[in-house]
Amino acid sequence: MQILGGVSSGGLVAQYLIVAGGGGGGVAGGGAGGVRCTVGATGGGGALESALAITLGVTLTVTVGAGGAGGTTGATMARGTNGADSVFGSITSLGGGGGGGNDDSANKDGGGGGSGGGAGVAATAPQASGAVGTGNATQGFAGSLSVTGGLYFGAGGGANAVGGAASVGNGGNGGDGISTNISGSSVSYGGGGGGTSNSAAGNYGTGGTGGGGRGGIATVIVGVAGTANTGGGGGGGAANPANFNGAAGGSGVVIIDAGVVATSTTGTPSLSGTIYTFTGSGTITF
Repeated sequence: MQILGGVSSGGLVAQYLIVAGGGGGGVAGGGAGGVRCTVGATGGGGALESALAITLGVTLTVTVGAGGAGGTTGATMARGTNGADSVFGSITSLGGGGGGGNDDSANKDGGGGGSGGGAGVAATAPQASGAVGTGNATQGFAGSLSVTGGLYFGAGGGANAVGGAASVGNGGNGGDGISTNISGSSVSYGGGGGGTSNSAAGNYGTGGTGGGGRGGIATVIVGVAGTANTGGGGGGGAANPANFNGAAGGSGVVIIDAGVVATSTTGTPSLSGTIYTFTGSGTITF
């Protein structure tokens, strides 16, 4: 891994990966948490970031966003909750948008965020698709539409691709995340959650690479949560039967490498060489 660091203007230059919490699934798959990174084939949204200048002796806050809750069922299925933001110093990655629900209100629309949630559908015939959740231009991509009729649902966008289209017989596949070697080995983050089949004869959408959970199939299988510490979106549930809820999004992660060991940290991050991995919130001082 290339380190850009070294003393510059009285400080260091740090490489980082900041992954926000993934959105929870509704009927459709949840969007992945926003990804901002300085090392990788591409960054979230296809945009690599510049390294961060750090002033020696200044304490920086690290916040790791939680994944969003899945939408719950009742008379209608609610939209999944957006994931929480992750922060390193002055830089914020946005939580992923929740997947759309099965409702005549705005709950049918995918939530916007770092990556966008897949669209649900209206509760009233002809059960037209809601709107897709949009992603942030530098952090992730939009979700996808559902098929009108209330049976096959859209998927969440990922950090590196839009959510895959739903089709008759198939929920959409979650958008793929990005791969980076900032931790010392290549790992993917920010995969979108897969869409649901609300027909037992149909197929669920797969989760995107980078921790996205697959969708569910009505009366057969429930959606899967996004993987912890990847920012993956939760898979969609199913509106029938009523106890099939959307799955939760995966929590985020913050990884920092300034090429030197910090003078102090809180929050007990793991340390490998000069690489600090925060899976919970804390602080770091160089």
